[in-house]
Amino acid sequence: MVRRNRSFAALNMIGMPREVTFRRPERPVMQPVSLDDGATRVMTDLDRVAALTTYPDASLHEAEQRMISGGVRLLLVTDAEEQVVGVITATDILGEKPVTFLQRYGGKREDLRVADVMTPHAELQALRLHDVEHSRVGDVVATLRQAGRQHALVVDDSGGESRIRGILSSTQIARQLGHPVEGDGRAHSFAELEAALVAAPA
Repeated sequence: MVRRNRSFAALNMIGMPREVTFRRPERPVMQPVSLDDGATRVMTDLDRVAALTTYPDASLHEAEQRMISGGVRLLLVTDAEEQVVGVITATDILGEKPVTFLQRYGGKREDLRVADVMTPHAELQALRLHDVEHSRVGDVVATLRQAGRQHALVVDDSGGESRIRGILSSTQIARQLGHPVEGDGRAHSFAELEAALVAAPA
């Protein structure tokens, strides 16, 4: 096979404009749901939305600011190889964990790191994607209620290796059920979910 000679033309370079910005992809619009809708409608799908992460040695202030800028209440904690070593939530940062740690070990709050208050990998539990795909919003609500948790991770183990595929949030579920979410993001989301259940139509 004879390869034809090909010529390529260099593109013109320009100076960077003085005022320049960029566009972030919009977060998917959360659609209203009922308790009988499929559970995947309330799952943040990490195949479609980039997971927000932090590192164990990041400060609590850095983690909190990342949550605020990303509009989330949970960050995956990863190591240098992008392996998940834990999770940290807004409640971990703003609740009793920092106080308890300082009472036990001393120090100042500004010195605390994500590793000091996160939930480590060994203590994490998750739902299987297959089970979530075959369940309803109400089933997820019952699961969070029974576990007394505001978040649940969803793991896809169907391809030979396990990866976190989604995140379920009681705050997001409350919003999608049509209950207005108030508060500062500390520890209200489970109470909001309970209120949403009372208000949700049968």
